Amino acid sequence: MDTHASTFPLIISVDDHTVEPAGVWQDRLPARYRDTAPRIVRAPLKEMTFLGGRFRPVMGEPGDEGPLGDWWVYEDLRRPLTRLDTAVGVDRDEVRLEVITYEQMRPGSYDVPARLADMDLNHVQSALCFPTFPRFCGQTFTEARDRELALLCVRAYNDWTVEEWCGPDARGRLIPLALIPLWDPELAAAEVRRNAARGVRAVAFSEIPPHLGLPSVHTDAWDPFLAACDETGTVVAMHIGSSSRMPSTSADAPPAVGSVITFANCCFSMVDWLLSGKFERFPNLRVMYAEGQIGWIPYILERADVVWEENRGWGGVADKVTRPPSELFAEHVHGCFFDDAFGLRNLGSIGLGNVLYETDYPHSDSTWPKSREVGEAQMGHLPADVVERIVRGNAIELLGLTPDGLWPGPA
Repeated sequence: MDTHASTFPLIISVDDHTVEPAGVWQDRLPARYRDTAPRIVRAPLKEMTFLGGRFRPVMGEPGDEGPLGDWWVYEDLRRPLTRLDTAVGVDRDEVRLEVITYEQMRPGSYDVPARLADMDLNHVQSALCFPTFPRFCGQTFTEARDRELALLCVRAYNDWTVEEWCGPDARGRLIPLALIPLWDPELAAAEVRRNAARGVRAVAFSEIPPHLGLPSVHTDAWDPFLAACDETGTVVAMHIGSSSRMPSTSADAPPAVGSVITFANCCFSMVDWLLSGKFERFPNLRVMYAEGQIGWIPYILERADVVWEENRGWGGVADKVTRPPSELFAEHVHGCFFDDAFGLRNLGSIGLGNVLYETDYPHSDSTWPKSREVGEAQMGHLPADVVERIVRGNAIELLGLTPDGLWPGPA
């Protein structure tokens, strides 16, 4: 581990990503599913667009012209690996929306020893990683026709996460994040408990479930799942884009528009949760917003408190939200950032205990390999004990890590 001369704390990143190795599902599912389970095929790209927040790739046939890439094939889905999945090590001006193969990506994207080496280069001790092919909360399997196979795929991903990605070779430095079968809250609750029994303390969920055709958090539909999280101390982790709909303004808006306003879904989602009554019904429930940044939070809390105080009589929340939303936020919600100098200047209006740090490896927004330098530049005005809390202390408490910042392993 490179500790350098810097006194900046070793980072615990609560939002990195893994590009799943090709054998995750082929190696774990019954043989009868070998031809239908997710698998990698190398094929040319016919065409691809990314406008209005919508990603549309078209896979070519063998012999077609076009750049070759590795594609995940599952039921009718053809999903290529792209440079945006793993951009670290590539000059930012050279990052394009293009298909790639495993050989064209940095090995730390999918290989545990290589990932640990890249974490060393970046002053990172430990990392919680969101998936790529399943998408940020397992939407890929939620959309599948064969629900029996989809459930097996969710469980296989979780087994791979615990046993291999976060297994002995990771030495406690990779922190598991489980998926759930979103289409069935009872099955989701069972999967939360299955993984909590082996030490998993975080589960991915959608920022705005109705965008996936699922019930909102204002219904009772999710109560079995939320009860399981409440009872096991499992954090509900929501990544931007986990509603399969990135914010945009029009069908022809370039990707840069959506990139500026990625926080918007987190903003809408947080208001949903604060005014849902769930935090009062499930007092141990904690949620976190990955890659949502934090600078927008103070105004939303101010506005939510005003609405709760002045308009709750007709606003439909008087019977279920009995405390100011800002109080509920302080106890239950955590914002995550990698580059938000404005938010750090307004830390007192957010709450020291509600802020977590991330590096977003290996995405194009990642601060790798300069996350320490970025953190030092943004947090240089803060006392050392405050920086310690933001960079590692809050994550240790929230995710049940050891005092040294490591995942303790299967229970």
